[in-house]
Amino acid sequence: MMGVMLMTSMLSFAQKDEIKAAEKALKKENYSEAISALKSLEGSIDSADEKYQVKYYHVLGVAAMSEAIAGTNTYENIDKSLAAFDKLKALDSKGKYTDEVAQLKSKVVNKVFEMAKASLDAEDLEASYKGYEKVYRLSPADTIMLFNSGVIAYQNKDVDQAIKYFEELKDLNFDGSTMQYFATNKETNEQEPFANKQTRDLMVKGGSHINPEDQKTASKRSEIIKLLAYCYLDKDEHDKALEAFAEAKAQNPDDVNLVISEANVYLKMDDMEKFKQSMIKASEMEPNNANVQYNIGAVSLDQKDYEGARKALRKALEIKPNYEDAAINISATYINEANDMLEGMNALGNSQADVKKYNELAKEREAMLNEATVDLEAYLKVNPTANNSKVLAQLKNLYGSLGDNENFMRIKKLIGE
Repeated sequence: MMGVMLMTSMLSFAQKDEIKAAEKALKKENYSEAISALKSLEGSIDSADEKYQVKYYHVLGVAAMSEAIAGTNTYENIDKSLAAFDKLKALDSKGKYTDEVAQLKSKVVNKVFEMAKASLDAEDLEASYKGYEKVYRLSPADTIMLFNSGVIAYQNKDVDQAIKYFEELKDLNFDGSTMQYFATNKETNEQEPFANKQTRDLMVKGGSHINPEDQKTASKRSEIIKLLAYCYLDKDEHDKALEAFAEAKAQNPDDVNLVISEANVYLKMDDMEKFKQSMIKASEMEPNNANVQYNIGAVSLDQKDYEGARKALRKALEIKPNYEDAAINISATYINEANDMLEGMNALGNSQADVKKYNELAKEREAMLNEATVDLEAYLKVNPTANNSKVLAQLKNLYGSLGDNENFMRIKKLIGE
C-alpha cells in the first residue's frame, strides 16, 4: 500500500514541476516551450488532481491558441487548443478563464477568416473551405461560415466533404437569412447600405439620411437542400438526389432549375419517360427556354414521337434562331422516319401488290428526305455567316442520298471542298 502511495505522490510532484515550467514559459510568451514542457504529461494528466488538470489545460490551450494567432501551424494548434479548452470548460466550474478564452478565440477567428479568404482569392479551394470550417468551430454562432465551407468544397469537387457540411447545416436548421439596413442619403437621394442598425439609425438621427428601411435576405435553407441534391447526383446516388430535389421543390415550387436538375437524375437512370415529363413540366414553367424545348424534342425523337419532336425542336429554334443542334435534329426526325419506312419496304415481297406498295412508299420516303432539307436550308438563310459545319454536312449527305447533284455541288462549295 505504501508503495502505491509513494508512486502516486512522485507522479504528482513530476506533474507539478512540468506544469510550473510550462506556466513560466507561458508568462514569458515562449509558447512552443510551454507546449513542449507539457508533452510528457499527455498520457497521465487525466488521472492527476483536478487543480493540475485545470492548470495543464489552461496553459496548453492558451499556448497553442497563441501559436495559432502568431501563424505557427495555425490549424493544428487551433485543434489542439480547442480540445484543451473543452476540457478546461468542464473543469472550470467558476468560469475563471471564460473571458480569457473568449478573447483568444476572437483574435484567432479574425486570423483564420483572413487566411480562408486569402486562400479563396488564391483559388486554393481546399485550404479555403477548411479555413471557413475552422472559423465556424471557433465561433459556432457564425453558421454562415459552415455554409461557405460546403459551397467551396462542392466547387472543389470534394463532394463527400460538401455533403457532411450540408447535412450538418440541415441538422442545425440553418436558415442563413440576415437583416440588411438601408437609408436614403438626403444629398444624393440614393439608398445606401449600413453595416448595422445602430450606425444607420445614428445617421438618420443626425439628419444626413432619411427613409430607414430594413430588408431581410432570402433563406439559404433551400439552397442547402438543392446543393445536397446536386452532390448526390454527382455521386450517382439517385434515390437520395430525387428525395432532396422533392424537398427543394416543395420549398421553391417556382424554381425551374430544380425541375430540370431532377429531370437529369431520370436521364442518368435511363428513365426517359420521366425525363420527358419533367421537361414538359419545365416548359410549362418557362415556355421560352430553348434548352428545355430542345431536350423535349431530343427525347421525343429517341422515342420515335416524330411529330412531337418536330414541334418542340421548332419551338427551340424559334426562341433561339442560331440553335444549330435543333435544326440538325429536326432533319433527323425525317431521316429516322424515312429509315423506319425503309425497313417496312424491305420486308415486302415480289408480288404485283407488294411492288406497287414499295413504289408508293419509295415516293413517300423521297418526299420525307426532301422535307429533311427544308429546315436546314431555312437555318442557313437565317444564319448565313455562322459556322454551320454540322448543318452543311447534313445537307450534303441528304442531297447525295437524293441524287440531287446540283444542290450537292452547291453545298460542297459552301463547305470549301
